[in-house]
Amino acid sequence: MGSETGTTTAIELQSFNDSPRATSPERRVEDGNGHEMASLPPVDGGKDAWLFLAACFMIEGLVWGFGYCFGVFQNYYSTHEPFAGASNIPAIGTCALGIMYLDTPLVMYFHRRFPHQARYSTILGLLIMCLALALSSFSTTVTHLVITQGILYAIGGSIAYSSCIVYLEEWFVARRGLAFGIMWSATGLAGVVLPLLLEYLLSVQGYQTTLRIFGGVVFALTAPLSYFVKPRLPVAAARRAKPFSLRFVVERPFVLYQVFNVLEAVGFFLPGIYLPSYARAVLGASPFPAVVAMMLVNVASVFGCVVMGIFIDRLEVTKCLLISTVGATVGTFLLWGLSVNLPVLYLFCIVYGLFAGSYTSAWPGVMKEITGRGLVDGEGTEHGKLADPSMVFAFLAMGRGVGNVISGPLSEALVKAMPWEGQAFGGYGSGYGGLIAFTGATAMFGGGSYLWKRLGWL
Repeated sequence: MGSETGTTTAIELQSFNDSPRATSPERRVEDGNGHEMASLPPVDGGKDAWLFLAACFMIEGLVWGFGYCFGVFQNYYSTHEPFAGASNIPAIGTCALGIMYLDTPLVMYFHRRFPHQARYSTILGLLIMCLALALSSFSTTVTHLVITQGILYAIGGSIAYSSCIVYLEEWFVARRGLAFGIMWSATGLAGVVLPLLLEYLLSVQGYQTTLRIFGGVVFALTAPLSYFVKPRLPVAAARRAKPFSLRFVVERPFVLYQVFNVLEAVGFFLPGIYLPSYARAVLGASPFPAVVAMMLVNVASVFGCVVMGIFIDRLEVTKCLLISTVGATVGTFLLWGLSVNLPVLYLFCIVYGLFAGSYTSAWPGVMKEITGRGLVDGEGTEHGKLADPSMVFAFLAMGRGVGNVISGPLSEALVKAMPWEGQAFGGYGSGYGGLIAFTGATAMFGGGSYLWKRLGWL
């Protein structure tokens, strides 16, 4: 495998990869002289493809799920020595998630530039992550935690996760959207399991032992699976088959998708931050029922991601984005905005998880549309280099990271302002009215691509 001799070109290998025949049992690839070059497993099914997806599912859940569960650590650090009373504790979680989103283009670029070395990026990233968790267990200041549990963990997570995105396009073609949806649903599942586990460990063992146990669990679960996160095509052939350009970043179709992606992300993270406090302060819920609200969002997002993955394989991408947008917008304005008791709030959590939680599962449709276009040079001439799917994903992820960073200070300002408090019904009059309205408005902007598509701009 990976031989560069003979007359078979990389484009021929790529056309074989994307053809319907590639879904049949394992086939032999020959060069122009009839010499056997490689044996390729089938795409969209078969033992190798499903083992690859299972490994990606586990890595997705542990890498991103831990980042999204930082609220458990934040509550612990804020109330226990030696970190109690420190003012920079939220920066730990912001660094972890923010860097994993924002450095994605750089990580993906190096992955594409050095494909032979990138084959080992998964295990390297996992080792860095586990090292970060181990070092953070020795932290005695918030600065130490920011460097280890925040920055170093994020770098390792980005490196470990990159191969899942790059190689998935080789293993899944007709079912690519479904595969992405299944993989991304792991974050929602982890958002249910990990908070309960981490809360228990922190209360019984403290932060030092908890971080060491979790680091060991991450390595034990993912290190063996990293073997299955591998390319389907010979590395040399896949590299030559896909010369790529970054010009798409400044072209109108991607710019429009990115603008709406950032706008949606600015509000998307706010319920995850404020739903528990809203349930306690406004509806008088005790701690566990308040946490159940976020658990429902995460459970619903598991199903939402898988269903959206099915839709994106069958429907035009802006229609899928519209489905997500309408559900999230209506749910936010009507259910959260008018909630006066826990059952209504729980219904909102389910609706929001199903629709808003599945927004990124429509990204494979954006990736397909952008990569299907010939890029235009400065003189208006279309040329052969196409956008690479993993780089399209990388910049979409970066846009989501920008939204995540912006949402922090904006949400604080909205909550402190307490607009409409005591002057409106339900959630709008609770002091969280501005936050609810802002979340609904940004969700609505997330579907703007549907309108521009109808106007012929996409």
